[in-house]
Amino acid sequence: MASQLTFTMFFVVVALLLSMAYATPGTATFYTQYVPSACYGNQDKGVMIAAASDALWNNGAICGKVFTVTCTGTTNPYPHPCTEKSVTVKIVDHCPGCGGTLDLSKEAFATIADPVAGVVKIDYY
Repeated sequence: MASQLTFTMFFVVVALLLSMAYATPGTATFYTQYVPSACYGNQDKGVMIAAASDALWNNGAICGKVFTVTCTGTTNPYPHPCTEKSVTVKIVDHCPGCGGTLDLSKEAFATIADPVAGVVKIDYY
């Protein structure tokens, strides 16, 4: 039993390290009006959602993709914005010309950072 628990813990640690190794750096902003969306029209997809920047949009091919997002630091003088938590979001919209890689719902942003910061550095995968 102890060896099975040790193996399971080892597997979890390796999976976590691999997922972090494949994370992509970017920036996140937030928005507050979720419907209608470019991907789903007037369908409500909840609040753990995000809009993709022009660089990710790819004519909507990213719609429905799920990302785990973690705040990694500040982009402005606001000190220590990160909460040390991660959030999983679904791409439901396009954010043409927005200032970040991902435009998170305010609820998703507040999970990873203080919204007063406005923009934060992130890793996402």
